[in-house]
Amino acid sequence: MSTTSRISVAIIGSGNIGTDLMIKVLRNSRRLAMEAMVGIDPQSDGLARAARMGVTTTAEGLDGLLKLPRFRDIGIVLDATSAGAHPRHNAALQSHGVQVIDLTPAAIGPYVVPVVNLDQHLDAPNVNMVTCGGQATIPVVRAVSRVARVDYAEIVASIASKSAGPGTRANIDEFTETTSKAIVEVGGAAHGKAIIVLNPAEPPLMMRDTVYCLADLAADEDAIAASVQQMVADVAAYVPGYRLKQPVQFERIDGERRINVPGLGPVQGLKVSVFLEVEGAAHYLPAYSGNLDIMTSAALATAERMAERRLAERVAA
Repeated sequence: MSTTSRISVAIIGSGNIGTDLMIKVLRNSRRLAMEAMVGIDPQSDGLARAARMGVTTTAEGLDGLLKLPRFRDIGIVLDATSAGAHPRHNAALQSHGVQVIDLTPAAIGPYVVPVVNLDQHLDAPNVNMVTCGGQATIPVVRAVSRVARVDYAEIVASIASKSAGPGTRANIDEFTETTSKAIVEVGGAAHGKAIIVLNPAEPPLMMRDTVYCLADLAADEDAIAASVQQMVADVAAYVPGYRLKQPVQFERIDGERRINVPGLGPVQGLKVSVFLEVEGAAHYLPAYSGNLDIMTSAALATAERMAERRLAERVAA
């Protein structure tokens, strides 16, 4: 399937995220050719659906992928398994010169949020897509930090319990650690904290994210609001269901009204509050699963841009 106009890809992980990602590649991609879907459960719906859609499948995991006759044609692999399994997958794929996009919180490669820093890492052998909460909130932290100093940023990601499968639940600790680090490294805050809430409400609620930034007290509120609005529009270009729920909120905290931030002590500054909602595209998952949709959408955007770079180099050669 590899041609001069497309780069062949494989997906490891036939669960919810991997299956939704496969459908996005098949329906929406302009530069990717869906070569193989890899799982470990022969009865999984993801593998069955892939086979019905004409995609080569294997239920033998990574070993099965490596044995496929057309493995040599694959340029990019997207790993939608778990933080525990990813290091082995990455090591094997790296030995074959395959570029890896990691949708787990393993964080072997640099953190990537497409609208913030993708172009800096197009040639990286492995990139990490942070977490669903990171993809939703780090762009906002960066939107604030590019126009004002941000001493502290805290994000709260609330997702429907029904949208949190075994992989998500197994990676809760990695979620908080990875997202907190990326708030600093990619978002630009001096300190970061991440919290995830699994909401059991029925009917299930859409993903909601709250971003709190403590910025320089002298920061320009209009500049921050404009920066956030532009960033939201940029994310919505590849995640159509991503939106602000209300205008950006501001509160000036100074003098005796200083607040105590763990690790920082009493601080003052301009508190910036941003409230987001992420509605899924419902390609495979329900619309309330915006947490999964934003991960697969970000991964697709990353793979598309990497493929664009590879194709340009192919033409130039």
